Amino acid sequence: MGGTEPVDAVWQKGDVRHFIGGAWLEAESGRWYPNHSPWSGEVLGDVAAGDGEDTRRAIDAAQAAFPGWAAMTPSQRQEVFLRAAGIVERRREEILLALALETGCGVHFGRVQVDFAAALLRQAAAQGYQPHGQLIPSDVPGTRAMAVRRPVGVVAAIAPWNSSLVLAGRASVGPLSLGNTVVLKPSEESPYTGGALWAEILQEAGLPDGAFNVVTHAPGEAGDIADAMLAHRHVRRLNFTGSTPTGRRLAEKAGSHLKRTVLQLGGQNPLVVLADADVDYAVEAAAYGAFVHQGQVCMCARRIYVERPLYDRFTKAFAAKVAALPTGDPRDPATVVGPVINEWALALLQRRVDEAVAMGARVLAGGTPAPPCYPATVLVDVPDEAELAQGETFGPVVLVEAVDSAEEAVARANDADLGLAASIITGDTYRGIDLAQRLDAGIVHVNDQPVNDEPHMPFGGVKDSGWGRFGLGFAAEEFTDLQWVTSRDQDRSFPF
Repeated sequence: MGGTEPVDAVWQKGDVRHFIGGAWLEAESGRWYPNHSPWSGEVLGDVAAGDGEDTRRAIDAAQAAFPGWAAMTPSQRQEVFLRAAGIVERRREEILLALALETGCGVHFGRVQVDFAAALLRQAAAQGYQPHGQLIPSDVPGTRAMAVRRPVGVVAAIAPWNSSLVLAGRASVGPLSLGNTVVLKPSEESPYTGGALWAEILQEAGLPDGAFNVVTHAPGEAGDIADAMLAHRHVRRLNFTGSTPTGRRLAEKAGSHLKRTVLQLGGQNPLVVLADADVDYAVEAAAYGAFVHQGQVCMCARRIYVERPLYDRFTKAFAAKVAALPTGDPRDPATVVGPVINEWALALLQRRVDEAVAMGARVLAGGTPAPPCYPATVLVDVPDEAELAQGETFGPVVLVEAVDSAEEAVARANDADLGLAASIITGDTYRGIDLAQRLDAGIVHVNDQPVNDEPHMPFGGVKDSGWGRFGLGFAAEEFTDLQWVTSRDQDRSFPF
């Protein structure tokens, strides 16, 4: 990944079409939109601009494929997922380049994504051998009772651009591993790495036609796809990863259709540095946790609370570390902070930082845009009424605040409406675990930073960060129906 080649010398995928019923199809409307690189602005190819009609075709294809895929033996499904894992690893360098070109993802986070995708598929290969239910004692003599988990049918999946390979895979592979079929809507910012690429991999691996489908759409037209998913009678579950406002609207609409949803939404993730922490380690952890993939990860640290005895040492060392982070072309292995996803995101970052500074905040590092990048930025003394302090700002900006105690840090963190991830750095692990249990967050890491995920872990948030859990070890709770089954070996007496 040298970073100097023109796009046309390295990008070989060209146009992105829908993948429906095992076929690559244009949109019914015949419309397309250009897929721009966030770094160079070049057009990587044209993308099918789908609508509700394309979505309904994909759902019908998924419904038709469901009985056959659900009936396959665990070993047959296992072979598909293991082949797919091998394909991911074989195409590793190509995928890293595609992530850089389409989403501005640098090599550090790109490797995380590829490794996660391969591990996800390998773990999915064993899912078919997990127990599917339990025996339940019955008070009716001669009756055997069972609770049996069954695949629900068609699962609709909506995935974002920021961790396109991982989040599209997580949204799709878990449901598939349980015998469901999937219709995936990737973001308009990542139609290839968050959609068509997965179709290529699974098709080559031998997944039956129709078991996995992808429908893309033009900017501003996601609503037509989502509405079609929610309204279709064959869609039995919907999972969504994205912003809290969008998740709230989806949940409201899903309720009117009696559709269960899994929502992983935004986070204003705190990182707490206690007075007994190793300052050097805390600085390294915080720099990674706040600025990996230029802060465009839902788990990134947004606010750092430092106990006052360490505050001056930490902020000085942290600002120096952050100011030295290399910014530029995501294809360059030395780059840490690449481009933000688009011009709107860049403008929003600058507006919020400028507002905070006008209200009295101080910039210790960064703060001046370098389009298409925004440098890693550290602010202190940010007023609570500033937009930066009130919600999720998706980019390479972090706030640092002094606190008088760990208890104050927990109270400040819990005051937020969001509750996705958090982390605590301390010299006393047991105290850290105790504090973790008092944090209103779905995920807490002690002596680590908040950006962590594994395919089998219960990933999800609390409060306005969503509900339900991803993770193969917990996917059965979300993407199967529980059926009560009884049987008898002898006739039963009835009162009339």
